[in-house]
Amino acid sequence: MKYLILFIVIASFGSIIYGFNILEDQESLGHKCIGLGTAGIFLLAMPLFLFKASKGKKMKDYMLTEENIKKMKEEKAEKPENQ
Repeated sequence: MKYLILFIVIASFGSIIYGFNILEDQESLGHKCIGLGTAGIFLLAMPLFLFKASKGKKMKDYMLTEENIKKMKEEKAEKPENQ
């Protein structure tokens, strides 16, 4: 999964760079390459990375619930003021 994401990112950046290089000669193809590269990064690579990074984590730990607010207040009270 890690290498698939890396391949998509490298291919997308390559497509963007290629699109900027041929933009003066073939304007429509250049814009298509830039658009496909951008879409590859934001519609393929980023969701795959977020899925991989969040695997095995509990969403409840990141939500602001009454229980988590109490935990934060207790942790703040335990720390000395100079830290």
